[in-house]
Amino acid sequence: MRVPAESLVYESGFLGVVPKKLAGESHNHNHNHKGINYLNEILLSKVYDVAVETPLEYASKLSEKLDVHIWLKREDLQPVFSFKLRGAYNMMAKLSREQLRKGVICCSAGNHAQGVALSAQKLGVDAVVAMPTTTPEIKLKTVERLGATVVLVGESYAEAQEYAKHRAKEEGRTFVPGFDHPDIIAGQGTVGMEIVRQLRAPLYAIFVPVGGGGLIAGIAAYVKAVCPEVKIIGVEPYDANSMALSLYHGQRIVLDKMGNFAEGVAIEEVGEETFRLCRELIDGVVLVSHDAICASIKDMFDEKRSILEPAGALAIGGAKAYCKYYGLQGENVVAVTSGANMNFNKLRLVSKLADVSRQHEPEAVFSTIVPQKREKLEQFSGLVWQQKKQVKSCSTFSLLVAHLICCVKFHTVSELRQMLYTSNSKNLKTKINLTKNDLVKNDLHFLACDQSSIENEILCRFVIPDKPGVLMKLLNAFNGRWTMNLFHYQGQGESGGNVLMGLQVVSSEMDEFKALADTLGCDYAFETSNKALQLQLH
Repeated sequence: MRVPAESLVYESGFLGVVPKKLAGESHNHNHNHKGINYLNEILLSKVYDVAVETPLEYASKLSEKLDVHIWLKREDLQPVFSFKLRGAYNMMAKLSREQLRKGVICCSAGNHAQGVALSAQKLGVDAVVAMPTTTPEIKLKTVERLGATVVLVGESYAEAQEYAKHRAKEEGRTFVPGFDHPDIIAGQGTVGMEIVRQLRAPLYAIFVPVGGGGLIAGIAAYVKAVCPEVKIIGVEPYDANSMALSLYHGQRIVLDKMGNFAEGVAIEEVGEETFRLCRELIDGVVLVSHDAICASIKDMFDEKRSILEPAGALAIGGAKAYCKYYGLQGENVVAVTSGANMNFNKLRLVSKLADVSRQHEPEAVFSTIVPQKREKLEQFSGLVWQQKKQVKSCSTFSLLVAHLICCVKFHTVSELRQMLYTSNSKNLKTKINLTKNDLVKNDLHFLACDQSSIENEILCRFVIPDKPGVLMKLLNAFNGRWTMNLFHYQGQGESGGNVLMGLQVVSSEMDEFKALADTLGCDYAFETSNKALQLQLH
């Protein structure tokens, strides 16, 4: 069953899709039978031949802000900067001599590939890694440095996987899956074993990032067997929620499209065995936004001076949202920081989005009508800068015709409300709160100011993959057919980029425009009615 990610949306922090067998039940041992068979395999795992026991570190700043004891399980400190090494080595170390002689193969665009490559190096095994052609060069080179042979094939993970499985049969190689194998799951389960051993205090919950489900299935199998009262909570992005949707529908689904911002968990279909375990053992899934993920990356930098990849910070975002939503106080919670293989050119976008989501230091973007008189502009400026006890910083202050677009950070939400009230009382009408408007965050400062809209102009946003030639293909597809007034591209690292286009398309040609847009294979949405744009054009 193919399902769109947006078909399941609930408030960030809410514990959704609680498996039916757990709904209304008190914690007991009745639902442990599905994972109990993994307990011995986890205890006897061979992961420590190559992996390390990562520390469980206290996050003092986050704990103080949330009034909860937040602990970070630092899987980003593994030799390949990701937990994936555990499962890959545990499976490969169990192969027979004959299987090792024939070699292994896997498909991956990131952390699993590095785990397989290092494991093969340790075991003296020939390894082939199939990667999509869109794989960033930095990850490709890293895998090659570890001694594996990289083969670029196809434009998607599915195509690379098909190639890897076909070659495995042809050459007799062992295919090493990313998550859906008992030995992979058992290897990842050692993370849960370490958490239980390291935290000498009552534990309320463990928050785990979810992609294919190998990590959370392994952790749940161990923890629910020895500490069934501890909650195991999955965390997924809103636009890559294959586990949440599978639990919701009671069967594995396939995402018809998904976001790649947190590419480490962007999996269109969870594993068969991982789904079976999660359906029985986990306590639900929390969903978070890109903004929340970026804020968590910044939290980690503030806390430990470490930079996580988006998937690696996912659990922190889920833990924060859950604690706030349920008003949790004084409890011990663990967030697994699963990886630190950050693509450097994505940092600019992360930095831009990080502050918008930090609710303990609220940042607002709003539009105020300012009569074109010097004293009125000075009056509004005074509201922003002279109230030093309220305003923490002002990062953007732009006058667009008679509208002032202002980005201001406050210490508390109530202080922000007070300033807006004062503004309106002085006949400086703040009409629209633009804080959650993506156009403002990504593109508004690039748009030219004009008092009158261009006749028949539409504004359309495209999401394109990070692949050579795609940007020019998009540009050329429309440029010869309609007049183009705007073309703004903003890269988002290995997850691709956003293109904002302004074209003059009459209503009778809209069907033709949509048909052409559909053939490009990119997700797109119209922004013509966006409130921020209307403020600027009128």
